Amino acid sequence: MGLFSELRLRARHIVGPVLGICAICYFAFHAIRGERGLLSLRSLSQRVELAHLEYDIIKSRRMEMEKKVQLLHPDSLDPDMLDERARVMLNYGLEDEIIIIPDIDIILTDEVEEGSND
Repeated sequence: MGLFSELRLRARHIVGPVLGICAICYFAFHAIRGERGLLSLRSLSQRVELAHLEYDIIKSRRMEMEKKVQLLHPDSLDPDMLDERARVMLNYGLEDEIIIIPDIDIILTDEVEEGSND
């Protein structure tokens, strides 16, 4: 019976620190690998950075389109832009002009590749 009481007395002094170490390990693990831990923060930061890059690309394309639309407004009608659009829409050209028709499939695949490289 002396051995059992001795183990019980020593276990009482060990249980507190062991539970404390387990609690610290639990919180440290979740601070690093948890749903809102450091690794998740890094992953979210990378996703935010990619979203900002995509936003910048879309914004620049929108600015280009807005510039072209602005050139077609009656207030600031650019004769060259009007001539270009009329020739494209009416499929019209003069005899002494050289007309280069781009292959739309190549243009679209180039745009897709540029988007995937960013």
